[in-house]
Amino acid sequence: MSAVYDCSRPETRAEGLAAAASAVRSGRLVVLPTDTVYGIGADAFDSAAVRALLRAKNRGSDLPVGVLVGSWSTVDGLVLGVPPQARALIEAFWPGDLSIVLPHAPSLRWDLGTTRGTVMLRMPLHPVALELLRDVGPMAVSSANVSGRSPASSAEEAQEQLGESVSVYLDGGPSGEPVPSSIVDLTGDEPVLLRAGAVSAEAVSEVLGAPVKTAA
Repeated sequence: MSAVYDCSRPETRAEGLAAAASAVRSGRLVVLPTDTVYGIGADAFDSAAVRALLRAKNRGSDLPVGVLVGSWSTVDGLVLGVPPQARALIEAFWPGDLSIVLPHAPSLRWDLGTTRGTVMLRMPLHPVALELLRDVGPMAVSSANVSGRSPASSAEEAQEQLGESVSVYLDGGPSGEPVPSSIVDLTGDEPVLLRAGAVSAEAVSEVLGAPVKTAA
């Protein structure tokens, strides 16, 4: 049976974070608040747990799952290299609403879907999410909704869609406007804005010092 923890109260927040960490480490799914919408997450290095995440969302592996991290330094161990453009974007927008796509380190044994050797990374600006990530390490996280339905902006909405497929729900209150993160792809010769979200193309271009292309 799923458990829901009110993270607005210190005592239940600590209990919830401990339960969520235990769930992640044992290959189960959790729902957590982020600075954009609620996310459904699993241990990024547990392929079975990531597959369970995709099943819960009724989504195929052709749409790979992104990875949330709890610190800037975590990125160095996950990717082939961190180019200057990525460093600039991380310093400008992390923690925050920008996801960055980079080639992942070939030594990593994970299965996030059809990634073609890349990984989408983000450090969220939410205290509950950051505390969990700093405890358990990188997590595969997608929006907490069934594919084709609206992303959940509350733990209640997430539970209504995902039900018992999730072991632990961390309730951090309403997320506000359900605006997704922006996504910048740095795997090619030039940066490409794959998705315009909370961070504008103009803001990305200003940090990079040149106009960013948008995906066709």
